[in-house]
Parts: sequence; structure tokens; C-alpha cells
Amino acid sequence: MWRYLIPGAIFVVLIGFFVVGLSRDPANVPSPLLGKPAPTYSLLKVEDPQLKVSNTDVAGKKHLVNVWATWCAECRHEHGYLLQIASEGIAPIVGIDWKDELPLAQQWLSQLGNPYSATGFDVEGRTAIDFGVYGAPETFLVDERGIILCKRIGAMTDAVWQRVFKPVINNQAPDKAAMDAKTTCIS
Repeated sequence: MWRYLIPGAIFVVLIGFFVVGLSRDPANVPSPLLGKPAPTYSLLKVEDPQLKVSNTDVAGKKHLVNVWATWCAECRHEHGYLLQIASEGIAPIVGIDWKDELPLAQQWLSQLGNPYSATGFDVEGRTAIDFGVYGAPETFLVDERGIILCKRIGAMTDAVWQRVFKPVINNQAPDKAAMDAKTTCIS
């Protein structure tokens, strides 16, 4: 009798996990790093691989960290908007080119424009993993002390930039109504 009950119980538990998993929004992935120090990194610079890019380059400044790749279709969609954000001069954007090929990344920035104050080449993906990246693009807002204040999974949108990230950069409260399941901030 037990040999039938145990597999049946395991089956019921697995079905329960399956039902709970299907009921959750896959885009709603909380970041365990919100409110914590951003990971340290030191990467070859895409623009000049003889140099390094590190978190110390932007120490003491509010800045964005944008994880992207040339193989990422949504990154191409987002790129023009990042150029627009960079032109505002509100906060530097550090790019992390994730699991890519250096010549392709250099060509991308040369042809499409470079919104980044510097771009690190994360060929093995370790830095992105340290940031808790699930997929490109992802953007983080880091404060002057190096604390992660906001995270955006997916392409940055005008609404999220204008109503969430920009107010936080200006020491104001983000518009909670503009925060969708892909955007989280500490308050």
C-alpha cells in the first residue's frame, strides 16, 4: 500500500508547485540586491581593451548600469532611448556588454552611437551574474554610496525613466503607478 501512496503524494506536491508556478508573473522577479551595495567589477573596456572599467570610475556619483549585448533584440530597441537619456547628462551610464564578442560590441557602439560613459566587456558573464541579471537588457540605478536603488528588467521606457528613475536620481519619490512588474525601487 505504501508503495502506491508515496509516489501519489509526490505527484500531488509536484502538481501543487506547477500550479503555483504558472500563477506567477514571470516578469515579476524581485532583486535581492535592492538596498544593498552594487557588486564590484573590473572589466576590459570595450572602447579600448587596453584599459579597464570598474565601479570605482563612477564612485561618488549616482549612475546607471545597463547590461546589454549585440545578440539581444530588445537591447537594439532600447539603444536609441539610452542615447536620449545620456544626452540629458543627468547621470552617467556604465554599460556592461554581456557574453558577447568584442568586435561586434565595438561595431555596435561605432554604428549606433555610444550612450555609455564607459563599457565593460563581461565575456564570461560573471559581473552580470553578480548583479543578479536574468537576461538582457537590465538597468540598475546606483547611488553615490554604491547602493542599488532601482532595477529595470527589459528595455527602459520613457514612462519608467521619467516617472521612476529620474525622480529617484533627483532625490524624489518614484511614481508607484509607473512601476510595472519589471521595475522595482527601494523607497
